[in-house]
Amino acid sequence: MTAPLIEFRDVTKRFNGRTVLDGLNLQIFEGEITTIIGLSGSGKSVLLKHIIGLMKPDQGSILIYGKPLENMKKNDLHALRRKISYMFQGNALFDSMTVYENIALPLRETTDLKKREIDERVMIRIRQMELEEASHSYPAALSGGMQKRVALARALVTDPQIVLFDEPTTGQDPVRKNTILGMIAQYQRKFGFTAILVSHEIPDVYFISNRILALYDRKIVFQGSPEELENFRHPFKDEVIHSLEALQKELTGLYSIRQFKAIHYNQLRPREREGAYTLFIFTLKWSNGSTASLPYAMTNDMVHAVSQLLNKHFSALGGFSTRRQASEFITVLPHADLAEAENTIREFVLDLKEQAICDHLYKYPKKHIDDDSFDFVLLAGATGGQPGADIDQEIAEARKAQKEIFRHRCDLREATQ
Repeated sequence: MTAPLIEFRDVTKRFNGRTVLDGLNLQIFEGEITTIIGLSGSGKSVLLKHIIGLMKPDQGSILIYGKPLENMKKNDLHALRRKISYMFQGNALFDSMTVYENIALPLRETTDLKKREIDERVMIRIRQMELEEASHSYPAALSGGMQKRVALARALVTDPQIVLFDEPTTGQDPVRKNTILGMIAQYQRKFGFTAILVSHEIPDVYFISNRILALYDRKIVFQGSPEELENFRHPFKDEVIHSLEALQKELTGLYSIRQFKAIHYNQLRPREREGAYTLFIFTLKWSNGSTASLPYAMTNDMVHAVSQLLNKHFSALGGFSTRRQASEFITVLPHADLAEAENTIREFVLDLKEQAICDHLYKYPKKHIDDDSFDFVLLAGATGGQPGADIDQEIAEARKAQKEIFRHRCDLREATQ
């Protein structure tokens, strides 16, 4: 197994006699997005500050690149900290500095770069974050979303290997929360840094995280993939995950994967019903087969619009849906065979055709998009299910049966210039 980039071994931290972290153990791996979840006040930010060295444990050891922090010499510790960047909760931008000056600050404070080199690095990040028009503005004049982009640009300007995100979605509305998480995922893929997030507002965190760490009762009670978390049995699930799932259902009209499987089992188990049902899988694609050429905020708007339509058409018939991957949805329609389900699909497609789907994109400046137009494509596959069948096998069969059911050309030359 790959050696962890960061490892906590029996770490304990107390404040005024109150234990916040109690014999805590965890592993974080290089090049991944790891999200630490837990209720507000559970110690997530304290944990994060131990990684960067802002706090030291009362007991236990923290290893980074296999080396205990407590044994590092001063020069080695300083060199390590230069590889780590921190995006603070609430952004922590300086109101008296412009966007440019905020982003340049880490380079001016921690490097010996000349003014020309600093300017080149800062302007690269400003262009990458699409902040050119705001470079001479002050934070107070910016929207909350733009302030987040400034904070992220500042965190990345030193080309860090590790970036820590402390509650990056705090204070944002539901749409912006998902957009910020997507922005983190987009730039993590682009630059290859190791991302570590802490959050208690996680309606979309499963779709960007490689690993989840669950902090509960002062310990890490779970470490693994989002899929493995679905099968985790622990009081943590009842107290924390259920509240997050309720928020997700409120925002999207869709169930979490765990809720979806529970409903599938409870409603369709053999002893309580007989007869077939239909399972659908829907996948959104763009003309190049991915969302790579479109900003995340654009694609997120379109994914959200489709999820609302799925909920509208299928929940009215007793169906239930989940969003399994970033652009993939699964729906079960009880009491319907494949022939009956095809009628529902036709009605869904007709409704989709009547939607001004491209209007979700026209509010974005054209300069944010690589091409003048692209095709919005929806694939669908269906399989007939039987009570007691394996849900994962049914999903695999429906995925094999997928075919294109809707395609629409969005001409972005109509977008705001």
